[in-house]
Amino acid sequence: MNKKYIFNLREKRLPASIGNKARNLRLLQDKGFLTPTTYVCTWQAYDGYLKNNIEMLASLESELNQIIAPNIPYAVRSSANLEDDFEHSFAGQFKTILDVYGVSDILRAIWSVWATTQSNEVQIYIQKHNKGQKELHMAVIIQEMVSPVLSGVAFSKHPITGMDETVIEVVKGRGDALVQGGITPYTYINKWGVWIAKPEHNEIDLTLMQELVDKIRRISKVFCKDVDLEWVYDGRQIYWVQMREITSTRNVPVYSNSIAKEMMPGMIKPLVWSLNVPLVCGAWKILITEMIGKNDIDVMSLAKPFYYRAYFNMQILGQVFNSLGLPREVLEMMMGVGPAGVQMPAFKPNRALIPKIPRILRMMLDKWNFSPKIQKFLIEAQQEYQRFSIEKASQQSPHELIETIDQLFILNQKTAYYTIVAPLLMSMYNMILRGQLKKAGVDPDKVDVMYGVEELREFDPNFFLMQLHQQFSQFDEGLRTQILNSSYAEFQKLPQIEEFQQAVANFIDRFGHLSDVGTDISVSPWRENPNLILSLIASFTQPEIGAGERLLRVPEIQAPLGRRLALKILHHRAQRFRLHREQISSLYTYGYGLFRVYFLALADHFVRNRLLIERDDIFYLTLDEVKQVVKYPDQGYKCADIVNQRKKEMEDYRDVTLPGVIYGDEPPPVGIATNNKLTGVPTSRGYYTGPVRLIRGIADFNKVREGDVLVVPFSDVGWTPLFARAGGVISESGGMLSHSSIIAREYKIPAVVSVSNAFCLTDDMIVTIDGYKGEVIIHDR
Repeated sequence: MNKKYIFNLREKRLPASIGNKARNLRLLQDKGFLTPTTYVCTWQAYDGYLKNNIEMLASLESELNQIIAPNIPYAVRSSANLEDDFEHSFAGQFKTILDVYGVSDILRAIWSVWATTQSNEVQIYIQKHNKGQKELHMAVIIQEMVSPVLSGVAFSKHPITGMDETVIEVVKGRGDALVQGGITPYTYINKWGVWIAKPEHNEIDLTLMQELVDKIRRISKVFCKDVDLEWVYDGRQIYWVQMREITSTRNVPVYSNSIAKEMMPGMIKPLVWSLNVPLVCGAWKILITEMIGKNDIDVMSLAKPFYYRAYFNMQILGQVFNSLGLPREVLEMMMGVGPAGVQMPAFKPNRALIPKIPRILRMMLDKWNFSPKIQKFLIEAQQEYQRFSIEKASQQSPHELIETIDQLFILNQKTAYYTIVAPLLMSMYNMILRGQLKKAGVDPDKVDVMYGVEELREFDPNFFLMQLHQQFSQFDEGLRTQILNSSYAEFQKLPQIEEFQQAVANFIDRFGHLSDVGTDISVSPWRENPNLILSLIASFTQPEIGAGERLLRVPEIQAPLGRRLALKILHHRAQRFRLHREQISSLYTYGYGLFRVYFLALADHFVRNRLLIERDDIFYLTLDEVKQVVKYPDQGYKCADIVNQRKKEMEDYRDVTLPGVIYGDEPPPVGIATNNKLTGVPTSRGYYTGPVRLIRGIADFNKVREGDVLVVPFSDVGWTPLFARAGGVISESGGMLSHSSIIAREYKIPAVVSVSNAFCLTDDMIVTIDGYKGEVIIHDR
C-alpha cells in the first residue's frame, strides 16, 4: 500500500506531521469558522525530498491529480513545525507562491518551498535561534484562493502593548502586500466597542469592521487565548486563512501610577523605596495569598521606580485577577486606560474562579469576624511599639541600630497588613450600606453615617488644634506676639502659662510623628519643628458649619423590619471599621515614623566617620547599602559618590512629565520637547535615541553605521543585513506584518511604520523612537 502524503484538512483523522499553520486552520474549521478548502502535504514528503526519493514524487503527483481542479488558483505556502511564532516567525524565510494553477505548477511550488529550507538565510536564522537543521520539518499547505475584495491581518490583543484592544490592518485586494511591496494598510483599533483609532479618510464600511471585531473576539474566546489572524473578504463572506497565538506580550510588564501615586506620592528617595515596597507590597502579598493560595509572586517586582516615582506592576496584578476569574478589563479600568464614556463590561465569573471559591469563602468568613482580630492586634502592637525608645536610639551602636530596625520592620509589616484590610472592609461596608439606603428610598449623601462615634476625635489633630487655639486666643495680644516670636525652648520658659505649655507638649506627644507625607521618613515630622505647631495653633481657623438641612441618622430611617435590621447591622459595621481605619492608620504612621529616628542615629555614626557629609544623606542610600556599610565600614568611602549622583539625578528629574502607563522595564525617554515629532504605527517595542540614516535603496547601504536609526521607504528580505547594525527603524510605509516590522521584532529594536514625511528627516539628525506610542521625537541639534 502506497504511503499517503496529502490530506484534506476536513478529513476526520490527520497525522501529526501537518505543521503549525495547517493545525491551526483545522482548529478553526472544527469550531465552525469559515476557511477556504485546504490540503496539506505532510513533512514525510519533505523527508523523501531530502533523500531524493523518486517514488515519493510520483505518489505526490498521483495524489494531486485526484484533488486539484485545473481552473482554480491555489496558494502554496509553508507549514513548518518551527514557524508561526510572533517573535520567531520565520517571516519571509520560506516561499509563498500565489495564483498557482495545475498539478505540475503546484509540484514545482511545493519543491520551491522545500528548497528554501536549505537557503543561507534560513540556515543563519536557525542557528541564531539555537535550532538544528534536523529539527526543521516542512509540511506544505495547498489552499484554494479566495478572490479578495479586502485582505488583512487582525490581533485580538494589541501585539505591542498587550492592551485589551482589537487591532485590524486592511489592504484592498490581496494580502501579500502586507508583508512586501511597501504598502501602508488601513489601521483600525477597537476597544470595548469603541473605535479608538481608524483612518482619517475611511473608505471601508465600519459595519464590516465591527463584524470582524466580533468574530475575532469570538475566536479568542473559543480558544481561550489571544490570536493573530489573517483573513480575506470576497464581498460576501470573511474567510480565515491563518491563525497563530500571540505570545509576544506574555512577559512584557505594564506599569501604572494610577494607584501608586496615591499610596507612594512624589519622588521617592532610595532608602524610603527600599522600606516601603517590601512593607506595603509584602502586606499585599499576604492578602493575595489568602485569596488565591500559595504563589511565587516576588514582592519587589510588584512595584518599580521610574525616575524615582512609583509605578505598580499591573501584569502581576493581572495574573492575580485572571486566577480569580476576573476579566482583564477590570485591570485596565484601574489603570485609567479605558475609552472615555465607556463603562467596563459586566463581571461574569469564569471557570478559573470555581476552584478558588472555598478559599474565598473562608477568607470572607474570616473578614466578617475581623473586628475582634483588629482590636486584639491594636492592644498587642501598641505594647510592642513601646519597646522602641526614641531617647535610647542615639546610645546604640550601628550594629544595634540595624538589629532594632529589623525588629521594627517586622512589626511594621504586620501593621501594614491591617492598614490595607481595615480600609478595604470599611469601603465594602459603606458601599453596601449606601446600596441599602437607596433601596430604602434615602439619599446616602443626606445621612450622617458617623454620628455618635466620638472616639474618632482622638485621631483628629484638628479637634485638639481647635482647643489649643481657643486657649491661645484668650491671651492678650502682647503675650500672643511674644509666643509667636519665641523659639520653642523660649516658649517653654514663659511664665504663667503652664497649662497651655503642657497642652502643647501633650499635643506633640500625641501627633508629633505626623508629617507632610506619612509614607516618607525623609520628611521631617512635626516634633522636629515645634515652632511650626505653635504657628498652626495661632493660625487655626475653625471650619464654618452652615445651618443647612439636618442630616438623617440611620436609626431614624423608616423602612420594613427586615431592611431596618440590615441597615442597623451595616451601619454598625461601617462605623466600627471607620474607627478601626483611623486606629490602625494612626498606629502605622507612628511605627513607620520610628524608622526615621533610628536611621538618623545611624547617619550620625556615618557622619562622624566621614562616610556621609550630612545626616540626611542616608536617605539616598538603599537599605541594603546601609547594611553593607555597617557590616563593612571600610567600603563606606563609596557612599558620598553614590549620594551625590542620586541627588543630581533627582534634581534633574524633578520636573519631568511621565505617562500614566509605562510598557516594559525600560524607562521612557524624558526631558524632550514633544511638539516636534512625527507619528506612525508602533510595530516593535522599545525606546531608542540615535542619529538618522536615510536609506532609499541599495546604493545607500554603505552609509549605515552601528547604532543608526534607519529611515526607509519600505524594506524587503534583501534589506535584512542592515537591521543587524541599526538601533531603531522608521518606515514611510508598512504595518504590523511588513518586513521592516517583523525583522525589527526579530532583532528586538524599536520600529515605527506608516510615518508620513519620514524623509523630511535628514542624515545625522538626532531622534528618539518610542516603539510603544508610535512616536518619532525630533531633537534640536
